[in-house]
Amino acid sequence: MKKQDSEIRKKWVIMRMNESEYEHLQTLHKRSTCRQLSEYLRKVALQQPVTVRYRNESADEILSQLLKVKNELNAIQKNFNQAVQKLQSLEFIPEFRQWLTWLENFRDPLEKKLTEMKQELVSINSKWSPK
Repeated sequence: MKKQDSEIRKKWVIMRMNESEYEHLQTLHKRSTCRQLSEYLRKVALQQPVTVRYRNESADEILSQLLKVKNELNAIQKNFNQAVQKLQSLEFIPEFRQWLTWLENFRDPLEKKLTEMKQELVSINSKWSPK
């Protein structure tokens, strides 16, 4: 599709900036959703709305804490499975058989819940982490 003459940009606007001004401009541009610096400058100059992305530091903090929780859940699950395997090897002692039965009955719902929690943490992380 060919642009009409009124849509073709033929005019140049030249502006001089020092290094710190240009770096500040680049920072503002990178926070926006504009792909090109010229697009950003055109919107600002024509007082059109500029969509700005921002980082929510509290959400970043929550995400880092959730990551720690997820890692601890993995460790708990691993340790629990190792304990059950150890008890299975000691099955010939009657008292251990009782513990083993109790732990095996407890393990399946625990693992299911841990898996659900980890999946939810991954889902939250993918929604809120910066791209």
